[in-house]
Amino acid sequence: MSLDVDPVLPPTARRLLTLVAEAQVAGRAPSVVAGVVRDGVLVWSGGWGDVPGPVADTQYRIGSITKTLTAVTLLQAVRDGLVDLGDPVGSVLTELGTTAPGYGDRTLRQLLSHSSGMQSEPAGEWWERTPGVPFAELAAAHDGSGAVFPAGQQHHYSNVAFALVGEAVARLRGTTWWETVRAGVLAPLGLGRTTYLPEGTHAQGWSVHPYTHALDREPATDTGAMAPAGQVWSTVTDLATYAGFLAGGHPDVLDGSWLDLASHPVGANRHTRLGAAHGLGLALLRGGSGMLRGHTGTMPGFQAACFADAPRRTAAVVLANSTTGVPTSALATRLLETLHDAEPTLPAPWRPSADVPAVVSDVLGVWHWGNTPSVWTWEDEAVVVRVREAEMYRFAVHEVAGAPTLVGVRGYHDGETVHVVRRGDGSVSHLEVATFVYSRAPYEPGTPVPGGHPA
Repeated sequence: MSLDVDPVLPPTARRLLTLVAEAQVAGRAPSVVAGVVRDGVLVWSGGWGDVPGPVADTQYRIGSITKTLTAVTLLQAVRDGLVDLGDPVGSVLTELGTTAPGYGDRTLRQLLSHSSGMQSEPAGEWWERTPGVPFAELAAAHDGSGAVFPAGQQHHYSNVAFALVGEAVARLRGTTWWETVRAGVLAPLGLGRTTYLPEGTHAQGWSVHPYTHALDREPATDTGAMAPAGQVWSTVTDLATYAGFLAGGHPDVLDGSWLDLASHPVGANRHTRLGAAHGLGLALLRGGSGMLRGHTGTMPGFQAACFADAPRRTAAVVLANSTTGVPTSALATRLLETLHDAEPTLPAPWRPSADVPAVVSDVLGVWHWGNTPSVWTWEDEAVVVRVREAEMYRFAVHEVAGAPTLVGVRGYHDGETVHVVRRGDGSVSHLEVATFVYSRAPYEPGTPVPGGHPA
């Protein structure tokens, strides 16, 4: 397998550019630019319309993709032991208190997953079109009376929630929100064209009149305390690098396990029919190999999307300088589908097993739950359990109380521990996972109730 990542083939490039061109025309956007990523590398970029500079290096405002940057900085603080996701935000922002009716009792997990019950927008004039205010003024204007649902009851998207998250991270680090993003994410990833305000070649944001097709100039304000919800500007090149990080992690930012944690669906609206959800700061969409993770973004004059397909190691970014009209998430999804149809992701080559941990050797082979056989094998540094060739569970070796232990990482037994029960002579009798008993023979005599004795 080559370690190089080749650009897409010319026929694939034409198909990708056609999708962008069609979206620009149908959406009546002054310009649309996009890129696709494979194995962390930008392998294609293209634009259509009046792009004011190089397609891959012209800045556009990315809107709520900013929220993922804010979420990453909070997860870094959790990783570093500065705070816990279950902590109320008022434990950091002490002026909010930690009890109702204020918002200080909302947990950081609820804020990240849009399940805090807080209102969607801050009090006052439209924050995206007016000069921002300091955090003290924002906090004073929100006493909890604007809540639309009880905390934790259901999903409700909240821009205000991310203003609180951003300020909390700033105080935990003893600096500003933007400095936490710059030092914790932008610098390690080398995102030199991702900025708080536009710098260098950038697109002007426009709104398109519905009847004359004339352009109205949109403002590009400094949103102040609301900046953690949607302030940032970036380019196709920088967002492609960031999307590659979302696909698999980066040792100097967050490893892949944290992104997997952030990609568990926590909140969703029943009206989406399970087509979309939110994890911890990441938007989750049905698509690609199953689920895409990333975010869309809108601000006056701009639309954006950045989504990664982690199993396929691919990603797509879309930027447009119109207020409405371009279905950015749908376009990103179609770009990824087109890439996979034309040039499928190559699987990692099969490699023989190296050393098999002792705790794994004891559980390999055929086990029965009641009268249902399952095959336990060691693959890709995990024990994979299959029933009739379909994967049911997966266990990885973790350190638990100082000892190597098999812990579920996928399927019904996710998070549960495998207990190896031995006979008096030291041989293995059976396995227990919670109250599930796995025996070498169906309903093997001498073992505890293995899921119910036959009548």
